[in-house]
Amino acid sequence: MKFGFALLALTGSAVSAFSTIGQTRPSTALFSEVAEKPKVQQMTRFDRIKSKYKGPQLQISPEIEDEVGFTYASFDEAVAATDYSFNRNDVVKGTVVQYDKGGCIVDIGAKASAFLPLQEAALIQVQGENIESLIEIDQERKFQIISEEDENGQLMVSVRRIQYREAWEKVVAKQDTDEAFEAECVSVNRGGAIFLVEGLRAFLPGSHLTGRLPDEDLIGQVLPLKFLEVNEEDNKLVVSNRRAVVEAQMEDLSRGDVIDGIVKALKPYGAFVEVGGMSGLLHISQISMDRINDLERVLQPGQKIKCMIIDHDKVNGRIALSTKTLEPEPGDMIKDPERVYEMADETARVYLEKQEAERKKREASAKDIVLGLGDALDDLSVGMDSGEKESSDDASDNLDSLLS
Repeated sequence: MKFGFALLALTGSAVSAFSTIGQTRPSTALFSEVAEKPKVQQMTRFDRIKSKYKGPQLQISPEIEDEVGFTYASFDEAVAATDYSFNRNDVVKGTVVQYDKGGCIVDIGAKASAFLPLQEAALIQVQGENIESLIEIDQERKFQIISEEDENGQLMVSVRRIQYREAWEKVVAKQDTDEAFEAECVSVNRGGAIFLVEGLRAFLPGSHLTGRLPDEDLIGQVLPLKFLEVNEEDNKLVVSNRRAVVEAQMEDLSRGDVIDGIVKALKPYGAFVEVGGMSGLLHISQISMDRINDLERVLQPGQKIKCMIIDHDKVNGRIALSTKTLEPEPGDMIKDPERVYEMADETARVYLEKQEAERKKREASAKDIVLGLGDALDDLSVGMDSGEKESSDDASDNLDSLLS
């Protein structure tokens, strides 16, 4: 009987212990408390280093803090109150602190040091060049911010983009002055060659390369160039070697000069002659005093000749040539061209003297005509009234101004 009552009591207590009727589940309350806890902010790199620091801790007494007038607490408050305004594309000053992971650690005054990757260290980089040869330690210079802060508060900076912008400014300034400059060829392709101009890649079309073809031998050579097109928005630079050479040589050429040339091509209307890297036209009417029926019997491609410059267009680089003016006797270019070339300088001198004499004669004739008109006006003024004389005097003054 006693055993039955004991078993019944044990069963009741077990039911009350495991029953959930009328009770709050503690596990539900526990999960709700976890969900309501605020998210813990992730530690920055500096905070992690600071927490692991085991070095000596210097304790400053209150007397020293009062004497100095500045405490660690006030320093922390000043740091917290400082507004670090670093935005993408901002240009800031910084100091290179150390090399790290193929780049540089740069102190720009932010909460964390900035990182300069190798590819952003310089505009011009030789293949295989390392960061140590491009950037010096403890060097202060300008950097451009090219990223937002990462989870550690670190920014990424660039030197290349600053140099790129400065290079375009120099290129635009050169284009404004339209001066010739020198640049080195770094590669060639089927259409031309690539030159480095202030660190920027400029294209030289093969048609604008003077005296040669764009082959592998051109790489490493320095040539004079001038701009054909400068477009910063499209990142397009086109240069010309022919324009630089032609304009430089055109400055030293003038009408009446006797020059050497090589016949490059024959056309029905004349011959194209290469003169110092430029192409000049020797018209068929300027080859000889006599009529030429077959041009190929007089000139051949590759033939060396002497000719006189009779006209030139320095803006467009065009030259008009003549051998007719160098003939000692009419028809010598057909009968004996070697005699023409041997006597070219002397014949040219005689021709120019004759041209100068004819020019002076024309000027003298024009002056005589003007003087005759002035005398006629003086004769007409006799017998005129005062108003008519004033108009006649004005005409005489105008004639005098022409003669002076």
